[in-house]
Amino acid sequence: MIVPTHRLLLLTGLLVFPGLTLAGLDPERFLPGLVISLAIALLAAVDAVRGSSLLASLGAELPPVSRLVKNRPGILHLRLTHSPRRADVLRIGLALPHGFETPQPEQVARLPDAPASRFEWPVTAPERGRFHIRACHVETTSPLGLWSHRRILPLGGEIRVQPDLAAALRANAAFLARALSGSKALRQVGKGRDFEKLRDYIAGDSFDEIHWRATAKRQHPVTKIFQVERTQEVYVLVDASRLSGRILPPLRPSPTVRRPEPLLEQFIQSALLLGAAAEHQGDRFGLITFASQVETFVRADNGGAHYASCREQLVQLQVRPVTPDFEELASFVRVRLRRRALLLFLTSLDDPVAAEGFIRGIDLLRRQHLCLVVQPQAPGVEPVFSHDQVRTPDHILGALAGHLQWQGLREIQSVLHRRGVTLATASSEGLAAALIGRYLDVKRRQAL
Repeated sequence: MIVPTHRLLLLTGLLVFPGLTLAGLDPERFLPGLVISLAIALLAAVDAVRGSSLLASLGAELPPVSRLVKNRPGILHLRLTHSPRRADVLRIGLALPHGFETPQPEQVARLPDAPASRFEWPVTAPERGRFHIRACHVETTSPLGLWSHRRILPLGGEIRVQPDLAAALRANAAFLARALSGSKALRQVGKGRDFEKLRDYIAGDSFDEIHWRATAKRQHPVTKIFQVERTQEVYVLVDASRLSGRILPPLRPSPTVRRPEPLLEQFIQSALLLGAAAEHQGDRFGLITFASQVETFVRADNGGAHYASCREQLVQLQVRPVTPDFEELASFVRVRLRRRALLLFLTSLDDPVAAEGFIRGIDLLRRQHLCLVVQPQAPGVEPVFSHDQVRTPDHILGALAGHLQWQGLREIQSVLHRRGVTLATASSEGLAAALIGRYLDVKRRQAL
C-alpha cells in the first residue's frame, strides 16, 4: 500500500495544478505546463516503483510465548528480518490486543547492516489470560520521499498474562515464612499415621501399638513407631461458573486496584498461594477447575515444573455463564482420586440451588476425603445487630437482607458440619489467608 507524502502533495499544489491551469487558459503556455505536469507525474511514478521493493524482504517474528504479569509493565521482543536491499528508516507499530497499554504506540528506527534487528516493546496488560498479536505494521518513505510505503507483516506470537501475586504474597508472607507456620507458631498435634519402624516394647506403650506378629516371631513385645505425615495430597477445586463471575465490593478500597474484579480472580490468586504453601510444607499440590463439568485436572505433585503447569492452567481460566454441577464434579473426583486427600473448595454456596447440589455431591466424597469449603462473604452479610450504623430506612432494609443471607449461610454451615465438612467464610481480600490457614490447621492437627 502506498500513500502520498506531504512533499508530493506540495509539489502537486505548487507546480502541477498551476501548470495545468495556465495551459488551459493560455494556449501558448499549454506545452510547458503539460511538460511540467508529465515530468512530475513520471518522477512520482519512478519513485513509487523504486520504493515498492523496499519492504518486500521484511519479516517480523515474536517469541512463540511471551509472559507478562497483569497490570505490571513488561517487554515484548520483536525481531525484524531483512535483506541488504531494504529501507533504512522504518516506522513500526504492533497491533496490540484491546486494552493493552504502551507508552510507545510506534517506533522509528534505522535498520543496521545486519540481516536482523531486535526491538523491545513496553506494554502493560490489564487482564489475565491468553492473547495473540496477529500483525505488525511497517512504513517507510520512497527514495525521493514522495510516497509512504506501508505493509502489514503477519505475526503468530502468543501473550500469556499471569495474575499479579506480589500484593497477595506480601499480605500472606507469614504463612510462607517457614514450615508449619502461620500467622503465629502452632504446636504439632498427634503422633502421625505413617509407619516408621519397630522397636522393643517400653513400659507405657499402648497395647494398640504392639506389633503382634513381630512379637510372636521375636518372643518379646515389639512396638510400632509412627511418624507424622510429611507428604500429603492437597487439591484446590476452583469454581469457574457464574457464581465466580460476581463482583463483590472490597471492605477496604485499595489504590492499587484499578477496577473491581470478579471473584474468579481472587480464587486464582488464592489457589496459587496455597500451591506455594503446600510446596513449603513438602505436600503434593493438585488442581481441579470446574463449571457445569470438570474443565481442568492436574494430578497432585510437587516441584517447580508442576507449579508452573498449574499456573498455566489457571492463566486461561475464564468465567462460564453456567450453573455449577457439583454432582458431576463429585463423581469425577471419586473415580480419579483413590488415595485420601484434602479437598479445598473455592466456591460460593449462598445460592440455594448451588448449595443443594453441593450437599448432594459432597455425600459422595466426605467418607473418603477430607473436604473444606472457603467462600467469599459480601460486605453487610452479618447479624442484624452487629453495628449501630443504621440511619435510614434503606439501611434497615439492607441490614435485614444481610441478616437473612447470613442466616442462610449458617444453616448451610450446620448441614455441612453434620456431614464432617467445614465451611469457612472470608472477605474477598482475605480468601487466601483463610484458605492457607485452614490447610495449615489440618496439617497441625493431623486430621487428614
